[in-house]
Amino acid sequence: MSRRAPPRPRQGVRFTLDFTAIDFETANSYRGSPCAVGLVRVRDGEPVDERLWLIRPPEAVDHFDRFNTRLHGLDSAAVVDAPRWREVLPAILDYVGEDVVVAHNAGFDIGVVRYACAADNIAWPEMHFLCTMVMARRALSLPSYRLPYVVESLGAEMGAHHDPLSDAHGVVAVVRALADRAGVCTLADLAASQGLSIGHMSSDHYIGTVTNGSGAETSHPSKSTWTPTPAGISTEESLFSPAP
Repeated sequence: MSRRAPPRPRQGVRFTLDFTAIDFETANSYRGSPCAVGLVRVRDGEPVDERLWLIRPPEAVDHFDRFNTRLHGLDSAAVVDAPRWREVLPAILDYVGEDVVVAHNAGFDIGVVRYACAADNIAWPEMHFLCTMVMARRALSLPSYRLPYVVESLGAEMGAHHDPLSDAHGVVAVVRALADRAGVCTLADLAASQGLSIGHMSSDHYIGTVTNGSGAETSHPSKSTWTPTPAGISTEESLFSPAP
């Protein structure tokens, strides 16, 4: 599907939405095996820049499953010349800056960062984030909350699902449409309108995007206890399923 501009805000609602939309694709069933990331920078509700990086996953989990390749079309040959996760992470953080990061199923996408860092025995970066899937579940009554269905239900279009830039642009469309419906113009107000708080991750703890005051908190695993965990098994929010 070709991209179409998301719905414009109602008259009188001036957008001041500044954030970065993000989408990761993974090489295999381990959540911390990033092989691509798409980011879209948004200012005043409008996309103003985008980035796409191919990534070689951490060495400990550097293999591609056929299931994942069928989803996004990437394999080991596609990323053979790409930088490793530990080399890409600083560039991602520099691009995001002080923005809140928004993802569709943030439990998965922020989990990619957490688990890839654990695989490389490096500290979690500081990051604030919000989840459009959780907001959509609260704001809309749909048969599915996969990103393409949510985008279509809100009157917008997106490119191919599991293309990281297309998915990141889909996230932008969802944020704008939900903010328009709620009559709000900041991410904080959008989260609050759904009874949610913006999640936070730092070097030693993680609090997810959930109901105000009840965020699921997780500590960084120590080097001596880390082992790869399949993407579908998580110690954080049971709300989240892998990469919808």
